[in-house]
Amino acid sequence: MTAAPAGPGPDDTTARPDAPQQPAGGPIGRSVPRLHDDRLLRGQGRFTDDIDDGTALHAVVLRGPVAHGRLTRFDAGAARADGRAVLVLGPDEIARHTRPLPTVWRIRGQRQDTIELAPRTVRYAGQPVGLVVAAGRAEAEDVAELVETGYEPLPAVVGTDAALADGAPLVHPEYGGNTAGSARFGDPEDEVERALAGAAHVVTRELGVQRVAYTSLETRALLAEWTPGTEQLTVWAGTQVPHPFRYGLARALRLRVDQVRVAVPDLGGAFGGKTVLHADETLVCLAARLLGRRVAWTEDRAEALTASYQGRGMSATARLGLDADGRFVALDAHITGDVGAFVSQAGTGPFQVAAQAIEGPYRFGRAGASVRAVWTNAVPTGAYRGYGMQEACWIRERLVAEAARELGLPAAELRRRNLIGPEELPYTTRTFSTYDTGDYPRALHSAEQAVADAPRVREGRIRRGAAAVPSIEVTGYGPTSLLEAAGMEAGGWESGRIRVNEDGTVTVFAGVVAMGQGIETALAQIVADRLGVPLGLVAVRLGDTDTTPRSEFSSQASRSVVVAGGALMRAGARMRERMHALAASLLETSAEDVRLDVEGEDEPVFRAAKTSRTATWAQVAHRGWLGWGRPDPDRIVLEETVDFDPPGLTYAYAAHAAAVAVDLDTGQITVEGYWAFSDSGPLVNPMIAEGQIAGAVAQGLGIALTEEAALDPSTGLPLTTSLRDYELPAPATVPTALHLSHTSTPGTVVPGGFKGVGEGGMLPAPVVVANAVADAVPEIARRLERTPLSPYRVWTMLRDAGLATG
Repeated sequence: MTAAPAGPGPDDTTARPDAPQQPAGGPIGRSVPRLHDDRLLRGQGRFTDDIDDGTALHAVVLRGPVAHGRLTRFDAGAARADGRAVLVLGPDEIARHTRPLPTVWRIRGQRQDTIELAPRTVRYAGQPVGLVVAAGRAEAEDVAELVETGYEPLPAVVGTDAALADGAPLVHPEYGGNTAGSARFGDPEDEVERALAGAAHVVTRELGVQRVAYTSLETRALLAEWTPGTEQLTVWAGTQVPHPFRYGLARALRLRVDQVRVAVPDLGGAFGGKTVLHADETLVCLAARLLGRRVAWTEDRAEALTASYQGRGMSATARLGLDADGRFVALDAHITGDVGAFVSQAGTGPFQVAAQAIEGPYRFGRAGASVRAVWTNAVPTGAYRGYGMQEACWIRERLVAEAARELGLPAAELRRRNLIGPEELPYTTRTFSTYDTGDYPRALHSAEQAVADAPRVREGRIRRGAAAVPSIEVTGYGPTSLLEAAGMEAGGWESGRIRVNEDGTVTVFAGVVAMGQGIETALAQIVADRLGVPLGLVAVRLGDTDTTPRSEFSSQASRSVVVAGGALMRAGARMRERMHALAASLLETSAEDVRLDVEGEDEPVFRAAKTSRTATWAQVAHRGWLGWGRPDPDRIVLEETVDFDPPGLTYAYAAHAAAVAVDLDTGQITVEGYWAFSDSGPLVNPMIAEGQIAGAVAQGLGIALTEEAALDPSTGLPLTTSLRDYELPAPATVPTALHLSHTSTPGTVVPGGFKGVGEGGMLPAPVVVANAVADAVPEIARRLERTPLSPYRVWTMLRDAGLATG
């Protein structure tokens, strides 16, 4: 991987009153190592599984073995009689002690608003129906085999086409159909239809993105402890959202919220799979409460692949209309989302975001998208890195590439004619997204130039091609008013708290969590920059509902630096002002006469310019906590808290390019070169940002080429039950020639001008690869409608086009 130096963006000189000051050597903009790297590399990490001191019991979840069936028998007699069993819970016991989980992100017409914890009807293979607790995991697994269950088989429906067919089996008969809800975004359908009818050329395609499984290095895990004497539940959990996790547990277990503490230790990745409270996690906490003991549970890899919520799973009928000059007249998409057996807390959200993001960086005369959420007998879906935006990019950029091919125009020229220019920003799309700052044509030009000399070989058994596409990433979720209007029961604000301790050290508290993305380092850099102190003085505390501010979204959706960082920017400015006022009092001068210098790495010193008197940062902090010298008699504690609700979303953007080789004999696609040109505003830590982009590209290539959570179409049983079946991107999938470049156009929405960076790297990856394959093998371009482009799928296309052998 090579990282090109950051070039100046068109708006790099934009001055904003709250933009970060970046003097030479200042904390913001430096590629410093992540604060936790040293201990992790030394094997001193503390993940959920490391917390058990040997006293915990261990749980195993009992899961339904069929995709659809009525539970007719649950006989735990033999299991409970076994001396190794500590607790066995079945549906009756679970129902007696719990309430259903609430949903959060709903869609218009959605009637299902809770999630069962004790179902008598299993609606996907792997759905929890009970729990066994024993002294160890192996013993619990043995006891679980003694539980006798019986099921009355019900017909399973696999895939949205089957679910919407006439006479299809009903996943939830009480609702009279398999449609969970629907919504329209953008222009009304009739207006879009009229625009398409008047278009000189219309391209129509059936496009789809497969279901994918969360394959974070650490699977879901938790350790729950109920203390009878204080009636407190403490949960150490691998979750991205400790506060909503706590709220859901309190609701489900019929507890007060203040009876529950959730703490997040080191977290080995998440990618959206840990943004909600699952039923099985709730059952483990119920067992701890009933036993008054510690109970541990770690999901095994088979459970993670088959029973955890999944991502993506979308199909669309999409149309792009153009006038005689190649201008985009209209865009329409009818999106069908496979929500699985029930609508999870975030189940329809990704499909709604796909509709909202359908336009990307282009101008359209009319544009809109309809969403239909459909129940099937599959694992429920949820948030997955880049949710909705990657699917929208796939739809849009395949349509644009196909329009260019059908019209005989260079795709680059067609895009340039329709890209929103920097002079048009801020720009509000037909779906009411307002893009703030950037230069989309410039990014695309850079990507096109990167592959201008890439080999295009359309003869022989190895074909080669290249492509470049732009993308938009919505970041900074999100204004609370917007979430409320969208029917989401969530707040998008963040709170940041900075405490200068009596020894001069600085402690930062934020509601976001660390999950490998380096957020604790980035926040420390922001606060050090605002205060003007060395980075070594700053410690960051995250992920504990007893000590950190409440956060509804926490770490997801490319928002941690944007919103939590925005709150801390303002809190830091206030704290800096207070410390300078205290220093001025000690030095007997005005605050304007005081400057803060850093001598070495550890000892900031206040200096009075007029008198040359000095006082260390630590001295001023100590006096402040004594209450000495404060200009305001009502303020003593050196702590500043800011609640920040962003006034709008902010949009990062990128353009990616890929060069590929296609083996006509095997269908194997090799990505020989990859280029990413990104703009996420000022980078707090360029090295961390580059790692985020590179990792997201690799994940996007997995969706493009290898990954798919597949079900048997007749039984609904999972076919990818291990990493032998579920193929993750291997080193051969990700090219060594991975080039990253970044420009910096500050946003106008949040303090610091920050924009998110965590998801944008994967949004264009699948479609830029597909478009490069279409360039290499135009004979199959029309059929490149669905990912993954696995060797067999591509070989089948080649065979049908008369290009494959055998």
